[in-house]
Amino acid sequence: QVQLVESGGASVQAGGSLRLSCSASGYTTTRRSMGWFRQAPGQKREGVATTNRDGTTNYAEAVKGRFTISQDNAKNTLYLQMNSLKPEDTAMYYCAADSIFWSRGPPLGAEAFRYWGQGTQVTVSS
Repeated sequence: QVQLVESGGASVQAGGSLRLSCSASGYTTTRRSMGWFRQAPGQKREGVATTNRDGTTNYAEAVKGRFTISQDNAKNTLYLQMNSLKPEDTAMYYCAADSIFWSRGPPLGAEAFRYWGQGTQVTVSS
């Protein structure tokens, strides 16, 4: 079983930065792919950034150049560095994991991930 616990969400002004963390437990074979997703009220959950254990990443167009996904395998922690935040980045952010390894990086679709955290809220004001 995998447990994912997100932290780091906060309220910030537009243009600011935040770093989200996701602490993971469980067998590493269940976490060959990991990712960050977000969901705003009334919206579908959307992929933000994903990575496999060798560091191959995929990013949503809306965050390319502003967000960076990274992982510290020794600490079993996934990060999302978010810079130049915009009001449209406001959402609940979720960490996700799955046992499938994608050689070109995991897809940004939520259906590709089996395990989910409870989320951390990010609010960006203008």
